[in-house]
Amino acid sequence: MSAETRPTAVVTGASSGIGAATARHLAAAGFQVVCAARRAERVQELAGEIDGVAVICDVTDEASVAALAQTVGGRLDVLVNNAGGAFGLTPVAEADSAQWRAMYEVNVLGLMQVTRALLPALVASGAGVIVNVGSTAGRTAYEGGGGYTAAKHGTKVVTETLRLELFDQPVRICEIAPGMVRTDEFSLVRFDGDQARADAVYAGVREPLTADDVAEAITWMATRPAHVNIDELVIRPRAQAAQHKVHREG
Repeated sequence: MSAETRPTAVVTGASSGIGAATARHLAAAGFQVVCAARRAERVQELAGEIDGVAVICDVTDEASVAALAQTVGGRLDVLVNNAGGAFGLTPVAEADSAQWRAMYEVNVLGLMQVTRALLPALVASGAGVIVNVGSTAGRTAYEGGGGYTAAKHGTKVVTETLRLELFDQPVRICEIAPGMVRTDEFSLVRFDGDQARADAVYAGVREPLTADDVAEAITWMATRPAHVNIDELVIRPRAQAAQHKVHREG
């Protein structure tokens, strides 16, 4: 299948973790994938690997998002709003305003800006799909997570709002909400490079989810028949019954 006849997908935050895995899975499913991320070398390497297109994009910057939309052009089949992140784990009484602001910018405003820019192309496809990558943190509060849970609740509500607003348009609006996923960077970024604190998140958990587990689920959601909408999919490892209920060995 040539690039001209393949369906197209955009994955934001594609330079690592769930984003990179999703780009690979969508490419394997036959998509021409536009890999969008801030880190040029990584996203270019990924695009080369999967015969995709690399776009250097910061979803929090409107001009950068506009450039992404220009690259995509007039038609798009799938958008995976994966760019996001958690920064810090402090009580509200000790919250860092800059960290909270950064989380809202990427998890909510960035998602909005990319969706707004690419929505005409999704509608033009006649059967577009948006998959927003939320979190179980968008459903349950936990101590120290106020900034992140607020932002991911925002992701969830924006998803719900889009579904209402686009009910008569040929675009499906989906959200996947992963629980404990072990990736190379998520917890490391959250704890500002503190490897010991990052490792402690997964201590004793035999099999947390992997980026591939989530990417496979995203690809399944995005490839359902055009009349099927997966409103939301909550995915956790078997060891995690809830945010506070995790089986740890040893």
